[in-house]
Amino acid sequence: MWMEGESEGLQTLGIVVVVCSSLKLLHYLGLIDLSDDKIEDELEMTMVCHRPEGLEQLEAQTNFTKRELQVLYRGFKNECPSGVVNEETFKQIYAQFFPHGDATTYAHYLFHAFDTTQTGSVKFEDFVTALSILLRGTVHEKLRWTFNLYDINKDGYINKEEMMDIVKAIYDMMGKYTYPVLKEDTPRQHVDVFFQKMDKNKDGIVTLDEFLESCQEDDNIMRSLQLFQNVM
Repeated sequence: MWMEGESEGLQTLGIVVVVCSSLKLLHYLGLIDLSDDKIEDELEMTMVCHRPEGLEQLEAQTNFTKRELQVLYRGFKNECPSGVVNEETFKQIYAQFFPHGDATTYAHYLFHAFDTTQTGSVKFEDFVTALSILLRGTVHEKLRWTFNLYDINKDGYINKEEMMDIVKAIYDMMGKYTYPVLKEDTPRQHVDVFFQKMDKNKDGIVTLDEFLESCQEDDNIMRSLQLFQNVM
């Protein structure tokens, strides 16, 4: 039988997946070790060369030290010689990390959250800026970034259709390991509970302020934001 607690668990899972997805990228770049297996597939990169901003400027804009930025850039450049990653490459990366599901849609949403300038490619600056927020940002910064991911059409609020798309994308990505086992009406139930909790004034949309307030009232979400605080 479907229970409200399961929907709240999915909300927490959504936060964890956001941060965990960034760790998958770090693992792919060889900067942290998440398993004993190495990815050997050579992914086709775009041929446009890009040189990042000066490390001093990035150090001032992020929560990384100059040394950490040097290590990050070395890994990024080694795997992405062109200096940029396009969406198709992003999808191929996540397909390898979630082989039992279909990560295409979630990778699409995540890519556009990283691609803040909507250029169709993620540069090193985009990568480290997002990573800085997700790993070392304040609670508000992390939640704002997550809200932006969920706000698919970037109109400043989350509607039920957007949340439904996100929930389905998470289920698709988890594949056969989805728990609880997905039933036809389960995504809609999760979305309904999400809105019961987050939509404070019951107007059918969730604003940033409502999202921030609701998440900070949830101990599970707050704990999930601290899980990966010291991975680097």
